[in-house]
Amino acid sequence: METKVNFAVVGAFVLVLGAAFIGGILWLSSGKSFRASYDTYLVYMSESVSGLSPDAPVRYRGVQVGRVRRISLAPGDVEKVLLTLDVQRGTPIKQDTIAVLQSQGLTGIAHVELSGGSRESPQLETLPNEEYPVIRSGPSLMLRLDTEVSALLENLNRSSERFNALLDDRNRNALKQTLVSLEAVSRTLAGRTAAIDSGVTDAALAMQNTVQVTKELSQLLERVQRSADAFDRMTAEGALAGASAARAMDSARTSLNNFSGQTLPDAQLLITELRSLTVSLKHLSDELERDPSMLVRGKSSAKPGPGE
Repeated sequence: METKVNFAVVGAFVLVLGAAFIGGILWLSSGKSFRASYDTYLVYMSESVSGLSPDAPVRYRGVQVGRVRRISLAPGDVEKVLLTLDVQRGTPIKQDTIAVLQSQGLTGIAHVELSGGSRESPQLETLPNEEYPVIRSGPSLMLRLDTEVSALLENLNRSSERFNALLDDRNRNALKQTLVSLEAVSRTLAGRTAAIDSGVTDAALAMQNTVQVTKELSQLLERVQRSADAFDRMTAEGALAGASAARAMDSARTSLNNFSGQTLPDAQLLITELRSLTVSLKHLSDELERDPSMLVRGKSSAKPGPGE
């Protein structure tokens, strides 16, 4: 007799077994998550958070450190979006940390990127009117691109309006007349090409002559400079010669004064003695003429006078 199999019981058993298996996996994974400690932070976004969903990753310098717990409008300020983040405890969230909304590529999944947090910055603390610490938000790449593109388009629009205002009927006619005048000038210049070439040649020759004259003038100035230097040296030498002549005249004057004060009295005394000697010799010569025998017998004694 064949055994009848209850397929409903088998199906129920398979479903229960599968549910238990999935529940075990979830329990193990959730147990691992619960073993990690998280801190809660708030971020106020002033831009659209389109593409960001709950449980989106939170990354610090590219490393996943948490998840987005909740996304809601900021209470009391409809222009901002409030993000509640769960960040692993120990992540260096400092006062200069900035939260930026980023996405992987232009159409990728959005996530929150944390940056900053220098070593010298103090730890982020909870403000008195907030439940959790508030991380500052920064503009996302898309917002910056949108701002720059908007500014560029505005500048292009403004430039186009100014260009259109500049090219009105009057200015277009003036520009047309200017182009006509330029065409006439071009034809005139083309007809006088030979004269222009001759003028250019003459200008080149004049430039060469100017260069030659400049060179000769430079040489002349050098000669004048050398002459001036020679004249200065001659003047200096003349001054030295004058000083030497003055010193020689002073020396001669001193010598003359010495001669006048010392030699002249002696010479005058000598002349006086020579005169006396001349008188004596003249007297002796007169006596020898009267009595030559004086050379033999000498001078005779004088005759006694009366009464001697």
